[in-house]
Amino acid sequence: MDAGITHLIINSAFEEPKRFWRYKRETRQFVLEEGARRPAGYVMATPGSRSFDDPGVFVEIPLVNQIRPRVKAWREAGYPGITGITKRLLEHWNDPEQRDSSRQFFFCTLEAIETLIWLRESAASERTGIDIPSDGGAFPRVCNKLATGGGKTTVMAMLIAWHILNKVAYPQDARFSKNVFVVAPGLTVKSRLQVLDPLRPENYYTDFAIVPPALGESLRQGRVMIHNWHVLSWETDKQIAKRRSVDKRGALSDEAYVRQVLGRLADVSNLLVINDEAHHAWRVPAEFKGRRADKELFDEATKWVGGLDRIHRARGILACHDFSATPFAPTGKTSTEESLFSWIVSDFGLNDAIESGLVKTPRVVIRDDGQYSKSYKSRFYHLYMDREVKDDLNRPAKPEEPLPDLVLTGYYLLGTDWLETKRSWESAGAKTPPVVITVANRTETAARIKNAFDKGKVLIEELCEPGQTLHIDSKVLTEAESKDEPTLSDESLEGEDETEGTRKLTKKDQAELLRLTVDTVGKMGAPGEQIQNVISVGMLSEGWDAKTVTHIMGLRAFSSQLLCEQVVGRGLRRTSYELNPESKLYDPEYVNIFGVPFTFLPHERDTGTPPPPPSFKTAIMPVKEREKEFSIQWPNVVRIDRVLRTRLAFDVSKIDPLRLSASDTAQLVELAPIVDGKPDVSKISEIDLQRLGERFRTQKIIFEAAGNIFELMRPSWTGSRESLLAQVIAHVERFIGSARIEIEPALFYRDDLKRRILLTLNMNKIVQHVFDRIKSDSTEALLPVFDTTKPIRSTSDVLTWYTGKPCEPTKKSHINFCVFDSTWEATEAFHIDRSPKVQAWVKNDHLGFEIVYVFKGVVRKYRPDFLIRLANGTYLILEVKGQDTAEAKAKHNALGEWVSGVNAHGGFATWNWQVSFEPSDVEDKLAKFADS
Repeated sequence: MDAGITHLIINSAFEEPKRFWRYKRETRQFVLEEGARRPAGYVMATPGSRSFDDPGVFVEIPLVNQIRPRVKAWREAGYPGITGITKRLLEHWNDPEQRDSSRQFFFCTLEAIETLIWLRESAASERTGIDIPSDGGAFPRVCNKLATGGGKTTVMAMLIAWHILNKVAYPQDARFSKNVFVVAPGLTVKSRLQVLDPLRPENYYTDFAIVPPALGESLRQGRVMIHNWHVLSWETDKQIAKRRSVDKRGALSDEAYVRQVLGRLADVSNLLVINDEAHHAWRVPAEFKGRRADKELFDEATKWVGGLDRIHRARGILACHDFSATPFAPTGKTSTEESLFSWIVSDFGLNDAIESGLVKTPRVVIRDDGQYSKSYKSRFYHLYMDREVKDDLNRPAKPEEPLPDLVLTGYYLLGTDWLETKRSWESAGAKTPPVVITVANRTETAARIKNAFDKGKVLIEELCEPGQTLHIDSKVLTEAESKDEPTLSDESLEGEDETEGTRKLTKKDQAELLRLTVDTVGKMGAPGEQIQNVISVGMLSEGWDAKTVTHIMGLRAFSSQLLCEQVVGRGLRRTSYELNPESKLYDPEYVNIFGVPFTFLPHERDTGTPPPPPSFKTAIMPVKEREKEFSIQWPNVVRIDRVLRTRLAFDVSKIDPLRLSASDTAQLVELAPIVDGKPDVSKISEIDLQRLGERFRTQKIIFEAAGNIFELMRPSWTGSRESLLAQVIAHVERFIGSARIEIEPALFYRDDLKRRILLTLNMNKIVQHVFDRIKSDSTEALLPVFDTTKPIRSTSDVLTWYTGKPCEPTKKSHINFCVFDSTWEATEAFHIDRSPKVQAWVKNDHLGFEIVYVFKGVVRKYRPDFLIRLANGTYLILEVKGQDTAEAKAKHNALGEWVSGVNAHGGFATWNWQVSFEPSDVEDKLAKFADS
């Protein structure tokens, strides 16, 4: 055994793996296990683990580990028991002379099809003790787990050829079928899978020499139908009853359904079914009933598997083959817990693919020179979960609102590395650029990211090139993917419009053009050729196979292995498949990742022991009988805009000092490749912002900060835009040049380059600091902006929830119990509930009443503790706070602006606010406004 990783790719892609890297916790190093293959399985994080040295818990896939040695022995024995056709195919597939070097089959591809053949054709005695679990349905399923880049489509073509050729040669053999139904997750994958139809001129059977030429005519006697899963959808009687249409005919019978779905295959029986990206096709657990969350997943899984059930009842499914790199399905126990398909029969996982060089190696941030997170990891590791980021990104912000400083710093660092990659590619003659993909948490976040690049807020100008950023509208793309055929015609692109010179595209054509652009990122001569920056909400399209992805930014919650692997999988396709002439192995390629906690894996419950008895929980809900007397309504304010004076006041001598610490701001990060779920620290790569020192010019910092303030002030500005911008630039320049910015340590203040970098990476803090002073001195009026979909909220909107926390019943509240977070709250709630000055009240718990505030340049939310309607009809927002900290003052200032804006608007009664600093002062706080 060798200590440490000398080279990551250690196996040939064309031979069975003979070694693997294993993590050794005692030394926190990897050791090379010689003469052995990594067992089939995956690693979960140890419960409660907080650092990278967690060895994890290995979860075996026992069925695969049981099958593997038997298939190997059967292979080495010459495949006994198989038909003459199968023997001819296997000899053809294993003969390297039948195809050129670029089309040779990977070992994992051959092992996957050999496993399927062994299960069907080997002697029964060979399969003794092999029990493939059912998925709970009436037809049999088997799953091949194959990492991205492992040749999944090739295995499907082999599977189809094996079945059709055997059925044509031996029509009475019930083990085979010559009628194949392939189900894809969307139009993009469906289009790609057309290569599985032997009747098409361009097909895998010819391109990869899957079928000997002499058997080509026999192959064309089979029939292959390829659809996306949406064709399986149907309407129930209940759905039909809700339709506005006059046509109220009942739901289709299974017979009518099959004729509608299968078309030219409608009269055949015993179909061979292939599910691509089969992690979408799972049976809904009983626990999912009534859940509103994951409705789209629920509907898709129901229609996909339910449609196959209907086909099986009407025609019979001989066998159903599932293919997926991540065959996990929700368990129904929690919203994030998933379990592996139990019917997996072969596995070539991501670690195997990395060690064989089939995919790029993911590298994640493990260290930086800034402050670490509470999990002792870099804050860029799971960016979205950082306190400075989560609240800010999880709100309906306007596109022009600046991104959090930490996110912008992440883009600076990632963009710096991307720029070096781009220059390297250009010098090598590449015609397409490397690609950065961002996966965001919501549409508003994606719009802010797009705006930041469009307006050059990310100081990597080359990454902000107009026309080379693709902002994906997820709803539009989903709609396009649900179509059975492309809708965009050449005429749609070439037609003329009298006014604009080009024909206007319909919404359907626009959706199809978006799908086509996404599908062709990095492909010469296609709409996506020069795209270098892709911004998406949620997931990118299934089957997205851009080979030019080099960098990934994750800005959403990642709570499961499935989601991490799917997002990272979008960037794992290699750009080159040229073997190193000396080693005969592939050279490594990398994808650098921020924000996707790729070493995180889910912790599953131990289902082998009885669960503990459930703890008692109290149901918290509105009391219907109290609604008329005790319900409380409040205006649902999204933000407070300001009317500003045309002449802005700004006295730099009165502004509070802004303290910036270099220890809070990362300027250098270290990335390490991930092997077996752990970082290989012997292969550290570095990104240092000081390489881009010339880009952090003082004048650039002034203009960027002024531009951000200008965008914040413009909606409420009544004067000319030129006057506003000129004044803001002057004020920012005065502040930047003043002594009101205090930098620690002193080295950063004296070193001009370090100071400029630190100012750039704390742009939001500068913007907010200057903006707060301008607002304080120059605001004439406050204007509340209300949520357009629900401008008024009420205690009647509260849904029933359950808690194990201490709580007591209420008398004057619409909500049945008040839940306590402290004894102080319990004391104050008691006084409020019995006070004659109070008409109605409610603890602000699960109400959705939030105040947005900004502290140190970071947008956050907080929830004041009590909403009270006093006996005189006025309202009081009461906050319980033990210490008057700087952050507490920022919260109270925002609350005061909310109250002033709502009162100035009128129509919502009179609102007031107070802070209780000790339990005994609550009566005085109530009396102050109840007696006025």
